[in-house]
Amino acid sequence: MTTTRSFPKGFLWGGASAANQFEGGWNEGGKGMSVADCLTFKPTVDVTDYEKSNEFTSADIDAALTAVDLSLYAKRRGIDFYHHYKEDIKLFAEMGFSVFRTSIAWSRIYPTADGPACEEGLKFYDDVFDECAKYGIEPLVTMSHYEPPLYLVTEYDGWASREAVDLFSKFVKTILERYKNKVKYWLTFNEIDSIIRHPFTSGALIEDRFPNRNFEEVIYQAMHHQFVASALATKMAHQIIPGCQVGCMLTKLTFYPYTCKPEDVLLAQQTQRHTLAFADAQVFGVYPAYLLALYKNHNINIKTLVGDEEIMKDYPVDFVSFSYYSSGCSAANPSDLEQTNMNTTFGIKNPYIKSSDWGWQIDPLGLRISLVELYDRYRKPLFIVENGLGANDTVEADGTINDDYRIDYFKQHMKCMLDAMEIDGVDLMGFTSWGPIDIVSASTNQMSKRYGFIYVDLDDLGNGTFKRLKKKSFTWYKEVIATNGSSLFND
Repeated sequence: MTTTRSFPKGFLWGGASAANQFEGGWNEGGKGMSVADCLTFKPTVDVTDYEKSNEFTSADIDAALTAVDLSLYAKRRGIDFYHHYKEDIKLFAEMGFSVFRTSIAWSRIYPTADGPACEEGLKFYDDVFDECAKYGIEPLVTMSHYEPPLYLVTEYDGWASREAVDLFSKFVKTILERYKNKVKYWLTFNEIDSIIRHPFTSGALIEDRFPNRNFEEVIYQAMHHQFVASALATKMAHQIIPGCQVGCMLTKLTFYPYTCKPEDVLLAQQTQRHTLAFADAQVFGVYPAYLLALYKNHNINIKTLVGDEEIMKDYPVDFVSFSYYSSGCSAANPSDLEQTNMNTTFGIKNPYIKSSDWGWQIDPLGLRISLVELYDRYRKPLFIVENGLGANDTVEADGTINDDYRIDYFKQHMKCMLDAMEIDGVDLMGFTSWGPIDIVSASTNQMSKRYGFIYVDLDDLGNGTFKRLKKKSFTWYKEVIATNGSSLFND
């Protein structure tokens, strides 16, 4: 007798995006500028060169503030969700979403550091969440997703300033009170560990603004402030919205040892701990020994206030969410070994795994390995809030978009998710694809790196009609959701 496999009843299916990548309306509704509004697409930089794509200086801010030609400032326009949200949410509902992950742009709510909350900005998110509710879609809201207000850079020392904790807490209190009857799932900081890899977008930090200071120490000081702010946000959420759930969000960078040499195994372990340590602090409420050892060995001195340790300890997160796209390898002696791009970092290329057009290696089994690793470590519910394939999509003459490669990517990853649940005993709350509709890439600031089930007619320079088109994967994902995953096994 054949038993039909499916995901548990109540499993949350949906998609994920971020205000800075799809919202647009950067200067509408009273919104202030964010760091994302200063980032540009760099046509002369290879799309696999993450470091050059994310180089940023104070001079770039000056250029952004005086720019006349905005064609390269892709995140200012996004895909204009600001004006298309009803159309887009209707499409998400057609796919059957039970959850939609998005973020609230801090500078849309507080355009200035010392001014009042912007009612027009608050009203916009009211409308978005009301539209979700109309279709029975639960919002999963990220409080900070690579979009600190620009005034954190120009008026403060970014998240290295203690004032950032108070400013963020004011913002968080405002949105929790405003949306307490509309949002019950929250994330504090997107990929909180990523501040060590791109400090500008995560922490509003630019190295040239800290002359004669150890910039590594500056970054970890900012990280401490985000740990405290996350705990305070969790505290406020539980007080203001009884029964809500608050999660942390981690970049799951999965590394394998390139060989079975103990040196390679040790390096892979250390590399992964360097990322996991930041979720450790939010789950367990204390600094892990690894981070404390790093501070000591690198002569990093973090300034804390009385009560910080108690705040972190008393208000840990309820669940652990993470992004997973690919895996890489670690080698103690990487000479003559090919490097490959990963999500915000690099790894040694695995010869057993194929790669995407952007060099990210496609490893479905790595997702199962990651789920087991995280659940064994934290023993808290997990939520995959980013997973997807960036690819070049082609619109055929008849308007169809046959993205079978995307369908295959998701099918294999979803099967591994179910294996992790049924075979390995992992508690997985839900899955939100990145992104359900084409958006501006976080790393390369381009549109041609497409992730969506929905195509948006827009190119890297902002040319296009903004028209939405369903890809082949749209119908496929709709069937997956409708059958709660059992259609994955209709071979």
